[in-house]
Amino acid sequence: MKLSLILSLSNQHSFPTPSSEYWLKAQETHNFIVENLLTPYNSYRVNTTNKTNIAYEWYNASQIYADAAMIQTGDARYVSYMNKSYDWMNNMWDRSSSIGGYYSTANVDGTGSGGDKYADDNSLTGVVYLDAYNVSTGATKTNYLNSAKACVNWLMYSGQWDSTYGGGFWWSTVRESKPTQTNGLALQLFLRLYQITGETSYRDWAFSVRDWLINKMFDVTTGLFIWKIDGSGTGIKHMEKFTYDNAIMIEAFLLYAQIIGDQSYTARAQTLGIRLNTILWNSTYRVYMFNTTDGRINPAWCGWASQAMIKLYLADGNTAWLDYAQQNIDFMNSKLRNSANYGYYTFCNTDGSGIDTRHEGVDQAWMQRVQTLLSNYR
Repeated sequence: MKLSLILSLSNQHSFPTPSSEYWLKAQETHNFIVENLLTPYNSYRVNTTNKTNIAYEWYNASQIYADAAMIQTGDARYVSYMNKSYDWMNNMWDRSSSIGGYYSTANVDGTGSGGDKYADDNSLTGVVYLDAYNVSTGATKTNYLNSAKACVNWLMYSGQWDSTYGGGFWWSTVRESKPTQTNGLALQLFLRLYQITGETSYRDWAFSVRDWLINKMFDVTTGLFIWKIDGSGTGIKHMEKFTYDNAIMIEAFLLYAQIIGDQSYTARAQTLGIRLNTILWNSTYRVYMFNTTDGRINPAWCGWASQAMIKLYLADGNTAWLDYAQQNIDFMNSKLRNSANYGYYTFCNTDGSGIDTRHEGVDQAWMQRVQTLLSNYR
């Protein structure tokens, strides 16, 4: 497929109609979030039960991601939510360090930021800011870009990438392991910043991360990416396959094809999507499983695949990808949605039994986001 066609498909946008059930549910999910998770400080609490005074970086970033998707549809009601949460995120930035980086945890009022710094969280936050950049103007747009650059600057200069296991980013400053998802998100961030700025250093970093992922983390037997390489000093590879790891890599390959212009990566993304739909899709219940050793369903981890399927559809126009995205979301709405308050439970078994009734903020954010994305087409 020619690059011009991919760019054309990627820029297609159909605004959701008021009758789209997914658009309506996305709004209901946001209403639940505002009523139960949003704090007076414009942060989002971890959940509604045992961590109501704590905020996590990637939970808050995911909510910004969800609101950016709604703004992209043309609904300006979500701009203030997105920008106020972004402002609150400054509380989690390490101002004592010349290279900064986001801490993982803070109190909802912004005090007490600390804990480890996570490369996947910082990478995701950078990616989220670029989505916010795309729907912003003026100084706000510039601020989002600069914040994404600050996230990637921390990645480059924090020592999170080293020669252990031939390269790759450590999951966190504890250096416990080097996972696929950490590096896949970093790859997305480097690619997108190269696309916007043209700075070749971002492109070169993207090449290095790409090579490491393909050479160290891709399992040729299954055609999927593995979980992680252990940091205990033994270098043990954990061969479990996670839905969200491979969804992240589908997105990364599609970005690579679009931004670098190597169309073989479109085919790689399509093949990876087929393998994901072969190995981690439960054809009986029509939903993605958490991983190959844990068949439970979670809105965020499993919902990530719906986003990847929608992006595959944007790349090649094959509506079969949308079918997978929709059926996955339909399962969440049927089995994990609280019919009383429209929040989402955090886990269940593939048949809908064994529900973990916690309402985690990140699960709400991801359901808001993927339903908004799907509402543009279904």
